[in-house]
Amino acid sequence: MDNVSQIRMFFLSGLNETNNHRFTLFFLTLLCYCVILLVNISVIVIIIMDKNLHEPMYILLCTFCMNGLYGTTGFYPKLLWDLLSPVHVISYSGCLVQAQVINSFACTDLSILSVMAYDRYVAICRPLQYHSVMSKQKLVILVWFSWLTPFFIIAANIFLTSRLKLCSPYITRFFCLNWTIVKLACFPAETVVHNVVAYITIIIYLFHGIFIVLSYMYLMKTCADSIENRAKFMQTCVPHLISLLIFLVTILFNAVIMRFGSKDFPQAFKNFVEMEIVIPPLMNPLIYGFKLTKIRNRILVVLTLKTK
Repeated sequence: MDNVSQIRMFFLSGLNETNNHRFTLFFLTLLCYCVILLVNISVIVIIIMDKNLHEPMYILLCTFCMNGLYGTTGFYPKLLWDLLSPVHVISYSGCLVQAQVINSFACTDLSILSVMAYDRYVAICRPLQYHSVMSKQKLVILVWFSWLTPFFIIAANIFLTSRLKLCSPYITRFFCLNWTIVKLACFPAETVVHNVVAYITIIIYLFHGIFIVLSYMYLMKTCADSIENRAKFMQTCVPHLISLLIFLVTILFNAVIMRFGSKDFPQAFKNFVEMEIVIPPLMNPLIYGFKLTKIRNRILVVLTLKTK
């Protein structure tokens, strides 16, 4: 047990420059969190309650929104607490849990987008076989795959991180990610195995991204010759592409901050970029709600009934 960290508390310095505006930031953050809860829960409830939406595409969208709730739950409550607290600390175990939730949330988003891309490929390129290929049994397997695989892959990374001896309790962000803890390791040599597993994880999800991009490139090429397929692509695939673009931009900006942000950017800018991690759970339900006709119509029906 000599290589287990004796640190039991981390100090988060990312919010140190916000003390003069913490109440304003608290109410804005609370409003954003409430909107995320409202839009995601609304889409989930509409899909569950309407039997006409019990189709693979909408079930996957429901899973997408559930993952958004999962990720923001690991982020917002702690942030709201810290905005009202004069001291920003988190326990060692709490930091590991938050890192597990946020990292697995991001990987699960990419997994679900991959399954959505496969679903759209079958729907557009093999429409006559769609219901046999995307059967209920296969859909259940794909949903569990998109949830459990990222969870256990990240759990392996977190376990290796928990074995490191740490020499500092100070984290220069306002929330925990796996790499922020690894940076505190006393002996870089101890992180070799962890780094290998981390790079394997990156490669796995890089291939997810490549698969999604290639799938939609193929779909665009296939749909170009058919007016009907072009309409289907615009209706059902464009929301997926927008979601993917938001996800990639978020990851890219955070990767830049990880690589260069420690000295080259002001803390306020780094905090703004790091907040982008919660943009997908906010934007995705709105994008799908407005773009997918069945969901949009169902929302309008509900709103019309409430106004009568």
